[in-house]
Amino acid sequence: MDPPQIGTAKRLLYFTHGSPAYAGHYIHDGDSTVHTHSFVEIAVVTGGQGVHRSLDGRRRLQVGEAILLRPGVWHGYEDCVGLDVFNCCFSTELLQHELAWTREDPLLGYLLWTGPNSMQRRGMLITRLDSQALKASVVHLDALDRLCRTPVEGHRGDIIGHLTLFISRLARAVSAQHAATGPTHPAVVRAMRLLEARPAHRWTLTELAGQLHLTPGYLVRLFKSATGLPPMTYLARHRVEKAAALLLHTDQSITQIGRAVGWADQNYFARRFKAHYGLPASTYRHRFTHNTVRL
Repeated sequence: MDPPQIGTAKRLLYFTHGSPAYAGHYIHDGDSTVHTHSFVEIAVVTGGQGVHRSLDGRRRLQVGEAILLRPGVWHGYEDCVGLDVFNCCFSTELLQHELAWTREDPLLGYLLWTGPNSMQRRGMLITRLDSQALKASVVHLDALDRLCRTPVEGHRGDIIGHLTLFISRLARAVSAQHAATGPTHPAVVRAMRLLEARPAHRWTLTELAGQLHLTPGYLVRLFKSATGLPPMTYLARHRVEKAAALLLHTDQSITQIGRAVGWADQNYFARRFKAHYGLPASTYRHRFTHNTVRL
């Protein structure tokens, strides 16, 4: 029998054999370690009591609540009594490749790409599943849990299939509670990909609009309609996520990391990073380097 794709160390999750996604139950009692991670995490509360701690403060959890966290967002649990959390995690590589089409879907695009970063959410989106949606979601999470014990080479399609069905269910719940937009304009999808492909480039709105053969004003209207953000603000969100991963998983200096993500001015980089994660880059690195989870 092949070894599981997932291991644990100090109550934290890590991926061992390149599995594209994972789901599993975790029972929390008392307080759990505040940590961050370099993948997308969705935590679904299926039982017990507890408080979720994050940059947004402390939130008492209820059964059915689902918390989506983009890479780099820190969080933890406090005052837990048998808090049963079903975690679902998947890599940014999976999101950018097999799930790249979700950008163009009005519900999934909002759930995975634009919703967590709009309205000052800073990478986190919280919703609530009703009893029927929770039951249906757990079916797919259970399937992903079983699949993590099988060779990924023969079951990659099954893993991605169950993950897609789960996030589709979650996206419908989000759409009933948040103002998701319509289908994303192709020019916006193209703009997002251009910005993400070259984060260190000194982008200007004029240059980006020129590559898309649009006027700057029209591009801003399209982009804000689809994402809730202007293009340069979206780029800043992408840069801080990339910077967080570099802080946690490389030995590069903070100055080098700022340059690598397109902010050569260290003071400006410091301000943007703290505005997004609530901590200076140096504090973030010191606090989470040994409490991070990487896929």
